Amino acid sequence: MKKQPYHPFLHVIIFGFILLELGSCSSKQSQNERLESQEKVVSTFSNPLDVEFGDPYILNDGNGKYYMYGTGGGAEDGFAAYSSNDLVDWKFEGQVYRGNTPDSWASKFFWAPEVYKIDGKYYMFFSAQWKVNPTNEEENFMIGVAVSDSPTGPFKEMYDRPIFDPGYPVIDANVYQEDGKYYLYFSRACYKHPVDSEVADWAKEKGWYDEIEESWVYGVELKPDFSGVIGKPVLCLRPPVKMNDQQAEWESRSVTKQEINRRWTEGSVIFKKNDVYYIMYSSNYYAGENYAVGYATGKSPLGPFTKASNNPVLELNIHKGGDVTGTGHNNIVFLDNGEMYCVYHGRTKESGQERVVFLDKMEIDEDGKLIVHGPTTTLQAIPLGK
Repeated sequence: MKKQPYHPFLHVIIFGFILLELGSCSSKQSQNERLESQEKVVSTFSNPLDVEFGDPYILNDGNGKYYMYGTGGGAEDGFAAYSSNDLVDWKFEGQVYRGNTPDSWASKFFWAPEVYKIDGKYYMFFSAQWKVNPTNEEENFMIGVAVSDSPTGPFKEMYDRPIFDPGYPVIDANVYQEDGKYYLYFSRACYKHPVDSEVADWAKEKGWYDEIEESWVYGVELKPDFSGVIGKPVLCLRPPVKMNDQQAEWESRSVTKQEINRRWTEGSVIFKKNDVYYIMYSSNYYAGENYAVGYATGKSPLGPFTKASNNPVLELNIHKGGDVTGTGHNNIVFLDNGEMYCVYHGRTKESGQERVVFLDKMEIDEDGKLIVHGPTTTLQAIPLGK
């Protein structure tokens, strides 16, 4: 066989190809590592979310689209909205409802909006101060409803008055639908509602407060057109009367910590799971450290309800080395895959008195116990949604 002549340039070319292939492999490996790193970043998040307001409510509008509403957040005399595709990154959509107009029944103190999608329209239930106030009450809060063709508004009031007037101020509307009926849940405000209890007697003996005012949660059936209610409100939840009640300690911290002479039961939200009705609620001063969340269960939409033995299910964690306080006024996001997330506001050392939004996973365990995995400020997986 004839010996081929030696070509030094051929070796250089071959060696170059080897280097290029090695470089390509190295580049591909680096690229894969970067993608994996980016995927890790994208697939996790940590609380609080980049939204600053109170009483957050998230609407699952379907097809992976979510809208969030709350108290404050840059809205003047009304409410703003945020949108998201993943429950973590939120886009400000601007103001979606405005009251305090000549045609509005509401003048100020716009609180706790919740939006429901019904037959292609969007209905916003909210609390505000009623202009009709002949006795000039400091707290004349009522609940109204506005409607829109879009989750980003504009929402227009359905009626030039609140839904109903029970004879006392009310806040924090939540609506539940079942078998063609709608139920409205609300809180009677603490205002001018002193209640006798062992906690009140104890605080008076201490010389702290002459009386303790309370807010209670009620439920009532709504008319199908939301123009009023059917029947009389039913008392669902109230603070304990006895100090040896299992719930008395955590529900009375606003008083026992000398924050204020009020005990709240407010911010209720109800849902059904495995033929059991779960109603969550917040207790204590919304502007204080001890705002916390508990729940009760019942066998019908209007109860009676029994408070859970594992309350509170969401509270401050500074005594456990965390930096979160004032956790409360929660709502629930139901994902298309069946998972539940608890959305609520709280405060951190960094946010100070500003309320910021948290999102933590929530579940009902095999024993029917409701568990909120929060408050957290560490990395957790982004909700999958589907």
